[in-house]
Amino acid sequence: MDINTKKLKKNAFRVTKERGKTAARIRVPGGHIDAKYLIMLQEIAEKYGNGTLHITTRQGFEIPGISMKHIPEVNKALQPVIEGLDINQISPNTGYPAAGTRNVAACIGNNVCPFANYNTTSFAKKIEEVIFPNDYHVKIALTGCPNDCIKSRMHDFGIIGMTKPQYEAYRCIGCQACVDNCKKRATGALSFENYKAVRDHERCIGCGECVGKCPTSAWTRSHEKYYKLVIMGRTGKKNPRIAREFIIWVDEESIIKIIQNTYGYIEEYIDKNASGGKEHIGYIVDRTGFQEYKKWVLKNVKLGAKAVMVENIYW
Repeated sequence: MDINTKKLKKNAFRVTKERGKTAARIRVPGGHIDAKYLIMLQEIAEKYGNGTLHITTRQGFEIPGISMKHIPEVNKALQPVIEGLDINQISPNTGYPAAGTRNVAACIGNNVCPFANYNTTSFAKKIEEVIFPNDYHVKIALTGCPNDCIKSRMHDFGIIGMTKPQYEAYRCIGCQACVDNCKKRATGALSFENYKAVRDHERCIGCGECVGKCPTSAWTRSHEKYYKLVIMGRTGKKNPRIAREFIIWVDEESIIKIIQNTYGYIEEYIDKNASGGKEHIGYIVDRTGFQEYKKWVLKNVKLGAKAVMVENIYW
Protein backbone atom coordinates (compact mmCIF):
# COMPACT_ATOMS: atom_id res chain seq x y z
CA MET A 1 0.00 0.00 0.00
CA ASP A 2 1.13 3.55 -0.74
CA ILE A 3 0.59 5.34 2.58
CA ASN A 4 0.92 9.07 3.21
CA THR A 5 2.22 8.86 6.80
CA LYS A 6 1.78 12.58 7.47
CA LYS A 7 -1.90 12.35 6.54
CA LEU A 8 -2.18 9.13 8.53
CA LYS A 9 -0.97 10.83 11.72
CA LYS A 10 -3.23 13.83 11.20
CA ASN A 11 -6.12 11.39 10.98
CA ALA A 12 -5.28 10.10 14.48
CA PHE A 13 -3.56 6.90 13.42
CA ARG A 14 0.07 6.02 13.98
CA VAL A 15 2.77 4.18 12.09
CA THR A 16 3.58 0.88 13.84
CA LYS A 17 6.37 -1.66 13.48
CA GLU A 18 3.95 -4.17 11.95
CA ARG A 19 3.81 -3.68 8.19
CA GLY A 20 0.37 -2.76 6.88
CA LYS A 21 -1.02 -2.29 10.39
CA THR A 22 -1.79 0.90 12.29
CA ALA A 23 -3.13 1.96 15.69
CA ALA A 24 -6.05 4.35 16.22
CA ARG A 25 -5.26 7.10 18.70
CA ILE A 26 -7.98 9.00 20.57
CA ARG A 27 -7.37 11.65 23.20
CA VAL A 28 -9.52 11.88 26.33
CA PRO A 29 -9.57 15.51 27.57
CA GLY A 30 -9.06 15.56 31.33
CA GLY A 31 -8.73 11.76 31.41
CA HIS A 32 -12.46 11.25 32.07
CA ILE A 33 -14.65 9.02 29.90
CA ASP A 34 -18.16 7.60 30.38
CA ALA A 35 -17.98 3.84 30.91
CA LYS A 36 -20.49 3.16 28.12
CA TYR A 37 -17.87 4.05 25.52
CA LEU A 38 -15.57 1.29 26.76
CA ILE A 39 -17.98 -1.27 25.28
CA MET A 40 -17.71 0.43 21.87
CA LEU A 41 -13.93 0.44 22.13
CA GLN A 42 -13.95 -3.25 22.99
CA GLU A 43 -16.03 -4.03 19.90
CA ILE A 44 -13.72 -1.98 17.66
CA ALA A 45 -10.59 -3.60 19.13
CA GLU A 46 -11.96 -7.10 18.65
CA LYS A 47 -13.42 -6.53 15.18
CA TYR A 48 -10.68 -4.43 13.57
CA GLY A 49 -7.66 -4.63 15.89
CA ASN A 50 -5.86 -7.36 17.78
CA GLY A 51 -8.27 -7.38 20.67
CA THR A 52 -6.25 -5.11 22.96
CA LEU A 53 -6.38 -1.46 24.00
CA HIS A 54 -3.44 0.58 25.29
CA ILE A 55 -3.94 3.41 27.79
CA THR A 56 -1.34 6.03 26.89
CA THR A 57 0.73 8.09 29.32
CA ARG A 58 -1.30 11.14 28.28
CA GLN A 59 -4.64 9.55 29.21
CA GLY A 60 -5.67 8.77 25.68
CA PHE A 61 -6.01 5.31 24.23
CA GLU A 62 -4.70 3.39 21.24
CA ILE A 63 -6.24 0.42 19.48
CA PRO A 64 -3.39 -1.47 17.80
CA GLY A 65 -3.35 -4.13 15.09
CA ILE A 66 -5.73 -2.37 12.68
CA SER A 67 -5.27 -3.05 8.98
CA MET A 68 -4.76 0.24 7.15
CA LYS A 69 -7.46 -0.71 4.66
CA HIS A 70 -9.98 -0.61 7.52
CA ILE A 71 -9.27 2.97 8.56
CA PRO A 72 -12.54 4.37 7.05
CA GLU A 73 -14.60 1.74 8.90
CA VAL A 74 -12.76 2.38 12.16
CA ASN A 75 -13.32 6.14 11.82
CA LYS A 76 -17.04 5.53 11.43
CA ALA A 77 -17.12 3.19 14.42
CA LEU A 78 -15.18 5.67 16.57
CA GLN A 79 -17.44 8.61 15.71
CA PRO A 80 -19.87 8.14 18.64
CA VAL A 81 -16.91 8.04 21.04
CA ILE A 82 -15.40 11.20 19.54
CA GLU A 83 -18.74 12.98 19.81
CA GLY A 84 -19.23 11.75 23.37
CA LEU A 85 -15.84 13.11 24.39
CA ASP A 86 -16.69 16.39 22.63
CA ILE A 87 -13.36 16.40 20.78
CA ASN A 88 -12.80 19.14 18.23
CA GLN A 89 -13.08 17.65 14.76
CA ILE A 90 -12.91 18.87 11.16
CA SER A 91 -15.77 16.73 9.84
CA PRO A 92 -17.61 13.60 11.04
CA ASN A 93 -16.39 10.07 10.29
CA THR A 94 -12.89 11.24 9.35
CA GLY A 95 -11.13 10.84 12.68
CA TYR A 96 -9.68 14.10 13.94
CA PRO A 97 -6.41 16.02 13.49
CA ALA A 98 -4.20 14.54 16.20
CA ALA A 99 -0.72 15.63 15.19
CA GLY A 100 1.10 18.18 17.34
CA THR A 101 -0.53 19.35 20.56
CA ARG A 102 -1.04 16.44 22.94
CA ASN A 103 -4.06 15.49 24.98
CA VAL A 104 -4.75 17.79 27.93
CA ALA A 105 -4.12 15.49 30.89
CA ALA A 106 -5.52 15.88 34.40
CA CYS A 107 -5.66 14.21 37.78
CA ILE A 108 -9.08 13.09 38.99
CA GLY A 109 -9.80 16.47 40.63
CA ASN A 110 -12.29 17.46 43.30
CA ASN A 111 -15.08 15.29 41.91
CA VAL A 112 -13.40 12.47 43.82
CA CYS A 113 -10.20 13.54 45.59
CA PRO A 114 -10.54 15.32 48.98
CA PHE A 115 -7.21 17.12 48.45
CA ALA A 116 -8.09 18.67 45.07
CA ASN A 117 -8.98 22.36 44.99
CA TYR A 118 -10.92 22.40 41.72
CA ASN A 119 -12.58 20.36 38.96
CA THR A 120 -9.60 19.46 36.79
CA THR A 121 -11.61 17.70 34.08
CA SER A 122 -13.87 20.71 33.56
CA PHE A 123 -10.90 23.07 33.19
CA ALA A 124 -9.12 20.60 30.88
CA LYS A 125 -12.12 20.56 28.55
CA LYS A 126 -12.19 24.37 28.44
CA ILE A 127 -8.55 24.37 27.35
CA GLU A 128 -9.25 21.61 24.83
CA GLU A 129 -11.92 23.77 23.19
CA VAL A 130 -9.55 26.68 22.52
CA ILE A 131 -6.35 24.88 21.48
CA PHE A 132 -7.55 22.11 19.14
CA PRO A 133 -7.05 21.36 16.35
CA ASN A 134 -3.39 22.39 16.30
CA ASP A 135 -0.15 20.97 14.96
CA TYR A 136 2.29 22.57 17.39
CA HIS A 137 4.01 20.36 19.95
CA VAL A 138 2.61 21.49 23.33
CA LYS A 139 1.88 19.46 26.45
CA ILE A 140 -0.52 20.63 29.16
CA ALA A 141 -1.40 18.94 32.46
CA LEU A 142 -3.68 19.92 35.33
CA THR A 143 -3.46 18.82 38.95
CA GLY A 144 -5.83 19.64 41.78
CA CYS A 145 -3.26 20.42 44.45
CA PRO A 146 0.51 20.69 45.10
CA ASN A 147 0.73 16.90 45.56
CA ASP A 148 0.91 17.03 41.74
CA CYS A 149 -0.20 13.45 41.03
CA ILE A 150 -0.26 14.19 37.28
CA LYS A 151 3.40 15.35 37.41
CA SER A 152 2.51 18.67 35.81
CA ARG A 153 6.04 19.99 36.27
CA MET A 154 7.18 17.70 33.45
CA HIS A 155 4.97 19.55 30.96
CA ASP A 156 5.13 22.77 28.96
CA PHE A 157 2.24 24.07 31.06
CA GLY A 158 1.51 22.71 34.50
CA ILE A 159 -1.64 24.05 36.19
CA ILE A 160 -1.65 23.40 39.94
CA GLY A 161 -4.76 24.10 42.03
CA MET A 162 -4.52 26.56 44.93
CA THR A 163 -6.93 27.96 47.47
CA LYS A 164 -6.92 30.93 49.81
CA PRO A 165 -7.85 29.30 53.16
CA GLN A 166 -10.71 31.12 54.87
CA TYR A 167 -10.59 31.09 58.68
CA GLU A 168 -13.59 31.54 60.97
CA ALA A 169 -12.01 31.94 64.39
CA TYR A 170 -15.24 31.41 66.33
CA ARG A 171 -15.35 27.81 65.05
CA CYS A 172 -11.79 27.05 66.19
CA ILE A 173 -11.53 24.83 69.30
CA GLY A 174 -7.75 25.15 69.59
CA CYS A 175 -6.92 21.52 68.77
CA GLN A 176 -4.03 22.63 66.54
CA ALA A 177 -4.64 19.78 64.07
CA CYS A 178 -4.23 22.25 61.20
CA VAL A 179 -0.96 23.62 62.62
CA ASP A 180 0.55 20.16 63.16
CA ASN A 181 -0.55 18.97 59.73
CA CYS A 182 0.85 22.05 57.98
CA LYS A 183 4.23 21.45 59.63
CA LYS A 184 4.31 17.77 58.66
CA ARG A 185 2.73 17.84 55.19
CA ALA A 186 3.13 21.39 53.88
CA THR A 187 5.26 24.45 54.57
CA GLY A 188 4.67 25.27 58.22
CA ALA A 189 2.65 28.34 57.29
CA LEU A 190 0.40 28.03 60.33
CA SER A 191 1.18 28.87 63.94
CA PHE A 192 -0.89 29.05 67.14
CA GLU A 193 -1.13 32.39 68.90
CA ASN A 194 -3.56 33.50 71.61
CA TYR A 195 -5.45 30.22 71.27
CA LYS A 196 -6.11 30.73 67.55
CA ALA A 197 -4.47 29.65 64.30
CA VAL A 198 -2.50 32.27 62.38
CA ARG A 199 -1.57 31.91 58.72
CA ASP A 200 1.71 33.26 57.28
CA HIS A 201 0.58 34.57 53.89
CA GLU A 202 4.11 34.50 52.49
CA ARG A 203 4.71 30.84 53.32
CA CYS A 204 1.25 29.55 52.43
CA ILE A 205 1.20 27.64 49.12
CA GLY A 206 -2.58 27.33 48.97
CA CYS A 207 -2.62 23.55 49.28
CA GLY A 208 -5.78 23.39 51.40
CA GLU A 209 -4.38 20.81 53.83
CA CYS A 210 -5.72 22.85 56.76
CA VAL A 211 -9.24 22.56 55.37
CA GLY A 212 -9.21 18.78 55.38
CA LYS A 213 -7.80 18.46 58.90
CA CYS A 214 -10.06 20.88 60.77
CA PRO A 215 -12.75 18.94 62.70
CA THR A 216 -15.03 21.97 63.06
CA SER A 217 -14.74 23.51 59.56
CA ALA A 218 -13.01 26.61 60.90
CA TRP A 219 -10.95 26.44 57.69
CA THR A 220 -12.72 26.40 54.33
CA ARG A 221 -11.60 26.80 50.72
CA SER A 222 -12.03 30.17 49.06
CA HIS A 223 -14.91 30.59 46.65
CA GLU A 224 -12.53 32.05 44.07
CA LYS A 225 -10.37 29.53 42.22
CA TYR A 226 -6.63 30.17 42.07
CA TYR A 227 -3.81 28.37 40.34
CA LYS A 228 -0.06 28.11 40.16
CA LEU A 229 1.16 28.14 36.55
CA VAL A 230 4.49 26.42 35.96
CA ILE A 231 6.06 26.36 32.52
CA MET A 232 8.50 24.68 30.15
CA GLY A 233 9.12 21.38 31.89
CA ARG A 234 10.18 18.56 29.57
CA THR A 235 11.64 15.09 29.21
CA GLY A 236 13.21 14.06 25.89
CA LYS A 237 16.70 13.45 24.61
CA LYS A 238 18.18 16.88 25.28
CA ASN A 239 18.29 18.77 28.58
CA PRO A 240 15.27 17.36 30.45
CA ARG A 241 14.12 19.71 33.19
CA ILE A 242 11.45 20.53 35.74
CA ALA A 243 8.97 23.32 34.98
CA ARG A 244 9.46 26.53 36.94
CA GLU A 245 6.90 28.82 38.54
CA PHE A 246 5.67 31.60 36.25
CA ILE A 247 2.62 33.00 38.07
CA ILE A 248 0.96 32.08 41.37
CA TRP A 249 -2.54 32.96 42.56
CA VAL A 250 -3.51 33.34 38.91
CA ASP A 251 -7.07 32.98 37.60
CA GLU A 252 -8.45 30.55 35.02
CA GLU A 253 -9.17 33.12 32.31
CA SER A 254 -5.60 34.45 32.38
CA ILE A 255 -4.16 30.95 32.04
CA ILE A 256 -6.28 30.18 29.00
CA LYS A 257 -5.25 33.46 27.37
CA ILE A 258 -1.56 32.82 28.08
CA ILE A 259 -1.81 29.39 26.47
CA GLN A 260 -3.60 30.84 23.45
CA ASN A 261 -0.95 33.55 23.06
CA THR A 262 1.76 30.90 23.19
CA TYR A 263 0.56 29.48 19.88
CA GLY A 264 1.04 32.88 18.25
CA TYR A 265 4.54 33.03 19.72
CA ILE A 266 5.32 29.57 18.30
CA GLU A 267 4.01 30.61 14.88
CA GLU A 268 6.38 33.57 14.90
CA TYR A 269 9.55 31.86 16.12
CA ILE A 270 9.37 28.15 15.31
CA ASP A 271 12.26 26.75 13.29
CA LYS A 272 10.62 25.91 9.97
CA ASN A 273 13.51 23.55 9.19
CA ALA A 274 13.12 21.52 12.37
CA SER A 275 12.87 17.76 12.04
CA GLY A 276 9.37 16.77 10.96
CA GLY A 277 8.40 20.44 10.79
CA LYS A 278 8.09 20.53 14.59
CA GLU A 279 10.10 22.16 17.34
CA HIS A 280 9.35 21.71 21.00
CA ILE A 281 8.09 24.93 22.61
CA GLY A 282 10.74 24.76 25.36
CA TYR A 283 13.57 24.89 22.86
CA ILE A 284 12.00 27.92 21.18
CA VAL A 285 11.91 29.72 24.54
CA ASP A 286 15.55 28.74 25.12
CA ARG A 287 16.46 30.23 21.76
CA THR A 288 14.52 33.50 21.97
CA GLY A 289 14.91 34.04 25.71
CA PHE A 290 12.29 34.07 28.45
CA GLN A 291 11.68 37.83 28.27
CA GLU A 292 10.60 37.64 24.61
CA TYR A 293 8.29 34.74 25.40
CA LYS A 294 6.86 36.64 28.37
CA LYS A 295 6.20 39.70 26.21
CA TRP A 296 4.19 37.64 23.72
CA VAL A 297 2.11 35.59 26.12
CA LEU A 298 1.03 38.49 28.33
CA LYS A 299 -0.60 40.40 25.45
CA ASN A 300 -4.12 41.44 26.49
CA VAL A 301 -3.85 39.46 29.74
CA LYS A 302 -5.26 41.22 32.79
CA LEU A 303 -3.97 39.45 35.86
CA GLY A 304 -5.98 39.59 39.05
CA ALA A 305 -4.92 41.71 42.00
CA LYS A 306 -3.61 38.69 43.94
CA ALA A 307 -1.51 37.27 41.08
CA VAL A 308 2.27 37.23 41.60
CA MET A 309 4.50 36.83 38.54
CA VAL A 310 8.24 36.19 38.42
CA GLU A 311 10.50 38.72 36.73
CA ASN A 312 12.72 36.10 35.14
CA ILE A 313 13.20 32.34 34.98
CA TYR A 314 16.57 30.62 34.94
CA TRP A 315 16.47 26.97 34.02
